Amino acid sequence: NAAACNSKEAIRMATINGAKSLGLNNEIGSLEIGKTADIIILDFDKPHLVPVYDHYSHLVYCASGSDVTTSIINGEIVMKDRKILNCDINETMDRVRSMSRKIASSLH
Repeated sequence: NAAACNSKEAIRMATINGAKSLGLNNEIGSLEIGKTADIIILDFDKPHLVPVYDHYSHLVYCASGSDVTTSIINGEIVMKDRKILNCDINETMDRVRSMSRKIASSLH
């Protein structure tokens, strides 16, 4: 609900204020030397993201996960140009399918 808080505050709630609520604001929640950082890079050159009047508003109300092109977790690039770099996606999906079959069979 846009009336509940503005987009900049929503971003703060998801970052530094979220870290504060977990008691982790000295470790995460903002880009600072000595903190663990996860960063995403978005492609803003898409029809649903043009034009940009306010980046905060676009992140909160317009952008989605499919707009993320690069993910950096704790300083390591794990996805670049929408390609996962540090795992075999097919092997991972096979393992998940196997686990889901075991879970499904245990429910019957």
